[in-house]
Amino acid sequence: MGSKPPIVLSIAGYDPSAGAGLLADLKTFAAIGVYGMACVTALTVQSTQGVRRVEPVLADIVGQMLQSLAEDVSFSAIKVGMLGSGEVAAVVFDWLSSQNGVPVVLDPVFISTSGKDLLDAAGTDRLRQQGLARTDWITPNLAELAVLTQSAPAESCNQIEEAAGLLQQMAGAVGNPDIKIVVTGGDAKKPDDLLLTREGFRWFPGEHIETISTHGTGCTFSSALAARLAFGDGEVAAVQFAKDYVTAAIRHAYP
Repeated sequence: MGSKPPIVLSIAGYDPSAGAGLLADLKTFAAIGVYGMACVTALTVQSTQGVRRVEPVLADIVGQMLQSLAEDVSFSAIKVGMLGSGEVAAVVFDWLSSQNGVPVVLDPVFISTSGKDLLDAAGTDRLRQQGLARTDWITPNLAELAVLTQSAPAESCNQIEEAAGLLQQMAGAVGNPDIKIVVTGGDAKKPDDLLLTREGFRWFPGEHIETISTHGTGCTFSSALAARLAFGDGEVAAVQFAKDYVTAAIRHAYP
């Protein structure tokens, strides 16, 4: 009998089409070899055609789910995705303060690909404050980076570095100067990713693939990153693995 795999928790929304959210996270965890658990934060009515309705789970229930799991197991990493509401965000970020030493990856989800709001204004404010304070990693795409920093969307490499630096300053202002920031560039013509740590910037060149099969790629990237951190990978190795994993998933996606 082999050794037990690391346990990784996804705190995210439910996409019944399984292209994104906690179902996509769990599939990614299984493919990489960690044992996935999940706490659902919101229910959505959606398909591959888009999101029609979003209903956040009651914050009290989210808190009870997290407490129940934490009393039973120890996590090797935690991925946080869609939160849905300010009330849920408050409960999740408060609970994260009890998970000292566990790497936390935050994928800041604000709006669906089809244009549906996935987090209210109160939740966005919570994410900018408690979220930046309580997480070790944050993985915004270019649009999410603009929302977080309340600035125009970055386009050039210099603009992306400047915006990431501003986000790092925001995290430092709430007591978390060691946050690791990965700006994913898959929504740009040149899909390079940027890692920013206290040591500076590092770019990860990407390959442009002509496809429409990109739903859930942010969820998959952040969950792959969390899975490799659970195995003890270093910063650069974990980011490179996640990027390669998502690139391969896009290349081999169903037509």
